[in-house]
Amino acid sequence: MDSHGQYEQRVVWAVVGTDIGPLLLAATGEGLLNVVFHATDAVRDQALGRLAARLGAEPVEAPDSPLLAEAIRQVEAYFAGARRAFELPLDWSLVSGFNRQVLRELASGVPYGAVVGYGDLAGRVGQPLAAQAVGVAMGANPLPVVVPCHRVVERDGGIGGFGGGLETKRKLLALEGVLPEPLF
Repeated sequence: MDSHGQYEQRVVWAVVGTDIGPLLLAATGEGLLNVVFHATDAVRDQALGRLAARLGAEPVEAPDSPLLAEAIRQVEAYFAGARRAFELPLDWSLVSGFNRQVLRELASGVPYGAVVGYGDLAGRVGQPLAAQAVGVAMGANPLPVVVPCHRVVERDGGIGGFGGGLETKRKLLALEGVLPEPLF
């Protein structure tokens, strides 16, 4: 307990090397909490600072933590082409409301190798005119790759935006067989 009689949330983290660069994974006792692209030292420190401020607990580096071990194993298997679906408990506490509803639908309803349009995803959650709001939800996704916002594309066939950068989105879609492998 902290000095105010509240239970502190334990947050553990590790950086995992992948084909799209280092990913920061952070977890709590509830499950995987955050995945951050391009986790260089500066990006990592900024992300950990945001988590500390938001959750009131200083994240602890713990790559061998039981809270992270399975997430690390599954992320590595995904990038090795040996895993198509993540089966992890997720801590949704960094997202709420419409964004959470959309992200949960995305996680459960858009499988590996498939894509969905922003408007189609909006319709799936009962808000068919909310395509732009779905785009905002994708940008606020605290669990990219695991909650596959890279699978959300534009209606006209464009790949749309992506918080990890368009090259990262292309690589993820190529890994899943949706796009050809980038030539360079």
